[in-house]
Amino acid sequence: MTEDETASRDWSADLALIEAAAGEAGALALSHFGQDPQVWWKNGGQSPVSAADYAANECLEALLRKARPGYGWLSEESRDDLSRLEAECTFVVDPIDGTRGFLGGKTNWVVSVAVVSGNRPVAGVLVAPALGDVYTAMEGGPALCNGKPITTSLADGETGSDPLELCLPASLAGRFDAAFSARLRRSAYIPSLAYRLALVAEGRLDGTLVRPNSHDWDLAAADIILARAGAALLDDDGKALCYNRPSVQHGTLFAGNRQLVGTLLRQFGPSRQS
Repeated sequence: MTEDETASRDWSADLALIEAAAGEAGALALSHFGQDPQVWWKNGGQSPVSAADYAANECLEALLRKARPGYGWLSEESRDDLSRLEAECTFVVDPIDGTRGFLGGKTNWVVSVAVVSGNRPVAGVLVAPALGDVYTAMEGGPALCNGKPITTSLADGETGSDPLELCLPASLAGRFDAAFSARLRRSAYIPSLAYRLALVAEGRLDGTLVRPNSHDWDLAAADIILARAGAALLDDDGKALCYNRPSVQHGTLFAGNRQLVGTLLRQFGPSRQS
């Protein structure tokens, strides 16, 4: 599908489909929340995955692949099938983004589902069942939270003296010089990357930086919500992300309105660690 075809296509049916599926998966995950689900460890013991993740993943795959059998499938909790690279459209799924927080009783975890076409998300949904929030967006439409339009913060980092509310790890905060760092107000850590990006889209955070090694499933749904809210998610070359490639990992990323992202990119320096 060409870029023009992607832009002109009506994605509302796909958006309705993934919103309904994410809602069902979210309700299923919520039934496990606070119930001490069984946990396994993956990635060399670095990442937890629970029975709730697997149950939500099975729910999403059953609903979505039945409805769109020709679409590819990429999920954190499924074996990667590279036939997705040949598909015109691909579902990109994280059944529970923020599993550590979920297991720790935090409420700010989400079910993340996107449709990707032409290496870019064209429809995305983030469902936060424990908070009762649903974020949606599609190509050509607005970004919504619970059906109401949302827009990103207008802080640009270049003018004014108000502090910038950012969520960023200490390892990246240290890459800014002292003068710029003095303007930054670091928000509390948010276990779910997708939810953190949704807060940027909603203007509750001015921006965020993302450490290397995030994946398509962490980002794709939030990316289009950001874009339709007037924000951007860019790599350290200032380029938009490409999805559904053989490698699904990404490097250091910057999110916020386009002016702020530009400022962050200019201010971001080499590691100051010796």
